[in-house]
Amino acid sequence: MILCDIGHSALHFYDGKKIWHRTPQTLEPFTQPLHYISVNPAFESALLEICPRAHNLEPCVRLKSAYQGLGVDRKVACLGLGDDGVVVDAGSAISVDVMEHGVHVGGVLLPGFRAYQQAFKSISEVLDHPINVRVDLQTLPQSTAQALSFGTLKSVVLLLQELIGERRVVFTGGDGKFLSAFFQRGVYHKWLIFEGMQRALAWN
Repeated sequence: MILCDIGHSALHFYDGKKIWHRTPQTLEPFTQPLHYISVNPAFESALLEICPRAHNLEPCVRLKSAYQGLGVDRKVACLGLGDDGVVVDAGSAISVDVMEHGVHVGGVLLPGFRAYQQAFKSISEVLDHPINVRVDLQTLPQSTAQALSFGTLKSVVLLLQELIGERRVVFTGGDGKFLSAFFQRGVYHKWLIFEGMQRALAWN
């Protein structure tokens, strides 16, 4: 069995042992049953062209929540987290979702680090600098490049600290491992979303 998380920038696959990534141009057919979730209709169409029997798992995903428009990727991440805590998925966007007693009680969204860079670039070419997530947050910046990185990272970390508080927190996504280092009890879980998908499958 293959699980596929179709994201904004790539398709992520998991076979129970390893994770690999593809773009629509590098997709290949599978002989095993394939279950997927998707937040990218164009990438989903590309997958279905070569794997027409792939099963969309979204109708099987059940999560108690009053949140309107909660994406299926965030839902399955919450299922992977469990009944209580905070899940931070740091990828193209940074999503933060809070679970209490098996209920999703709310969440927030932030741009991912690359999106911050693109936003600065759209303001002025002078602000076109890569975001250095290793910037020293204890020293006031002395250059524009440092200032952009400092402001970006500091704003993300401070918001996370406020939302997480004393709660258990699990990080996932491409920048999740890096962000987890700012939290003493932060845990990085590379395949959290796939565990949530497996839990949804087990209900059906």
